[in-house]
Amino acid sequence: MSVESIDITMEHCPMTFVKAKLALARLNRGDILEVTLKGGEPLENVPRSAAEEGHKILSIEDLGEVHLIRIEKN
Repeated sequence: MSVESIDITMEHCPMTFVKAKLALARLNRGDILEVTLKGGEPLENVPRSAAEEGHKILSIEDLGEVHLIRIEKN
């Protein structure tokens, strides 16, 4: 299992999930993607879209101005 990280705090929807989806595509099943993003639409859309694609949301952490989402690739 490997852990990869991406920072999409400067992106806006729908590019936030596009970037996360591309990063997930590079991973193997069971790998973890850590996504740093802002609140609002990205915080709502990225975990929801990842779950709809069958990935597991392991955690969502509020780090103040940004959030960290940990996604396990299915």
